[in-house]
Amino acid sequence: MAYSLVRTLVKVLVASLIVGTILAHFGITAEQIMKELGLSAERITDLMHKALAWALPNMLLGALIIVPIWFLVYLFRPPGPRGND
Repeated sequence: MAYSLVRTLVKVLVASLIVGTILAHFGITAEQIMKELGLSAERITDLMHKALAWALPNMLLGALIIVPIWFLVYLFRPPGPRGND
C-alpha cells in the first residue's frame, strides 16, 4: 500500500512539474491565476486555517473510536501468513 501511495505521489509531482514548466514558458504565474480567481495569498492562508480548525477536532474525535477498534482487531487477529503489512 505504501508503495502505491509513493508511486502516485511521484506521478503527481512529475505531472505538476511538467505542467508548471509549460505554463511558465507561456508567462503564466500562480499570482496571475490567483488574481483572476479573486484570491490572494492571505485569503488562501485564512481558508487553510479555517479548514484545519474544522478538520482537526473531527479527526481527533473519530480517532477516539477508530484507533481502539483497530487495535482490538489487530490484537485478536488469528495467527497465520501475513501480507505485506
